[in-house]
Amino acid sequence: MLEDTVLILAGIGLLAIACQWFAWWVKLPAILFLLLGGLLVGPTFGWLSPDALFGNLLFPIVSLSVAVILFEGSLTLKFSEIKGLEHVVRRMVSTGMLSTWIITTLATRWLLDFSWELSLLFGAVTVVTGPTVIVPMLRTVRPTAHIANILRWEGIVIDPIGALLAVLVFEFIISGGTGGALGHTLLSFGKIIFIGLLLGALAGQALGIALRKHWLPEYLHNVATLTLVFGVFAISNSVQDESGLLTVTVMGLWLANMRGVSVENILNFKESLSVLLISGLFILLAARVDFSQLQALGWQAIGVLAIMQFVARPMKIFLCTLGSSLKWNERALLAWIAPRGIVAAAIAALFALRLQEQGYTDAALLVPLTFMVIIGTVVLQSATSRMLAIWLGVAEPEPRGFLIVGAGPVARTIAKALKKKGYDSLLCDNNWNNIRAARMAGLATFYGNAVSEYADRRLDLVGLGRLLALSPHRELNALAVHRYRREFGDNNIYTLLNTTDKADDKNMAPPPAGHIAFSKEASYSRFASQISLDAEIRETKLSESFDFSDFYKKNYKKAIPLFAITPKGRLRVFNAESDIKAGPGWTILSLIEKQDDSKPESTALPNAEKGSTQGSETY
Repeated sequence: MLEDTVLILAGIGLLAIACQWFAWWVKLPAILFLLLGGLLVGPTFGWLSPDALFGNLLFPIVSLSVAVILFEGSLTLKFSEIKGLEHVVRRMVSTGMLSTWIITTLATRWLLDFSWELSLLFGAVTVVTGPTVIVPMLRTVRPTAHIANILRWEGIVIDPIGALLAVLVFEFIISGGTGGALGHTLLSFGKIIFIGLLLGALAGQALGIALRKHWLPEYLHNVATLTLVFGVFAISNSVQDESGLLTVTVMGLWLANMRGVSVENILNFKESLSVLLISGLFILLAARVDFSQLQALGWQAIGVLAIMQFVARPMKIFLCTLGSSLKWNERALLAWIAPRGIVAAAIAALFALRLQEQGYTDAALLVPLTFMVIIGTVVLQSATSRMLAIWLGVAEPEPRGFLIVGAGPVARTIAKALKKKGYDSLLCDNNWNNIRAARMAGLATFYGNAVSEYADRRLDLVGLGRLLALSPHRELNALAVHRYRREFGDNNIYTLLNTTDKADDKNMAPPPAGHIAFSKEASYSRFASQISLDAEIRETKLSESFDFSDFYKKNYKKAIPLFAITPKGRLRVFNAESDIKAGPGWTILSLIEKQDDSKPESTALPNAEKGSTQGSETY
């Protein structure tokens, strides 16, 4: 028996990782395959019965898992970021969320004949979308940048707010479920709010002070935080039943917005924990679904999904975009994309268990109904959103921008040259001085490690189609190449040789993928040295009388060709294996070293007066 239990637990872990890997491979939300995997091993083949496997431990496991989910989601919500959002996003996570809640509640009540309590709870559970399903979908759909930003910020902000709404609705149901007087019900509800706010704020403040004053060694930060979440959740529930979820949500919000407290390492740890904990949780939850319950829901459940997709979401976007500058086609795509994700499934499963204990027999139907909505929205929108975006004319064309690893002088110089020619770039670095210098130069930046879990969660790749690994750190460049080769493809990956690398060194390991950037002679040290000596990136327009061979002869040993732009505006990157055959009308961007002014011959490229080429422009 023990051996069978160990085998089942190990199998759940292997299935979870397989689903995560396959989702990464096909670039779809992992939740879809986790749910399908759970349905296969559970109700389909009967290999897994979570209730028989865990018995009375199932509810505590689900409860603690949801507590971690809510805490992690609330850690991503910073009030400073909300202040910078446009009014459309603010409406979407406030009045728009309320409109979705009301419409979904009414549809559930009328079509499925649920009680008002269960209808209100289901409506609250399904208002959330979440970045874990939105971000993978945006990478596939590739809408215009501002649409992608609206959807991404909606998912980040609405996740903890929507979860908090669901928690409050659930607490209100429980506090009013005793059948006592209205005063007693309001008092119970007030206690839940008071305990949740008080304990959450105290726990968040205490942990924040401990982190800020370094009372905990760094290696204990993550474990101590996780333990504290579990402890606060349990204590809160013991003081006031069902207040724990609100407490951990407030704790995360408080901690995320404390000054001088960095939560990035904690977030990274929680993301790693989520891969195992939440993936396994989804498989367990899906394995408990009873197909007979799905059949009991009938066609009315499809009607609820249809109203959510074709009425609630369009109505929300209509209300939230009134008076905005968004065009009709942009609003149409926003009205189509709203997949449900992790929080909806986990909260529904948890609340269904608790409500069944309170005597709500129909609460068991919350789980299959929520899972049907999740699978329906993810499958429908993943399969159609890209085609719809193209048809509406709001899809990005082939990505032109560059993700640049590093934001040092070399990366900034190259990024400024690309920007002058209309090619966007995003510079990633965890060195604040480099990021600050890049921002002062008007360049888009991402403050963080490009290969971290934080980047997976927050890095927006919309509009970016190529990688330039320009960091002085060889290991970081190699990791970035491995990480993003599936995103961009091997042919769009370029790595600048490190200071000590030599392209013809037989002992040097070849790039893990892609190409050596610019040339075999180019290296980070050479670029940095020339830029420190005021080297400049200049552009040269080729013509019939001044072709690429003339350019090469003129600038032999004085210039490193970087990019070539075709007459149609396509940018090509020079590399160690380049077969670029530039002709008349092409533009060459090259790094040209500073020359001594006392020399009679200028390094400036031929000008228009000589009839050979356009004058050089310095970046």
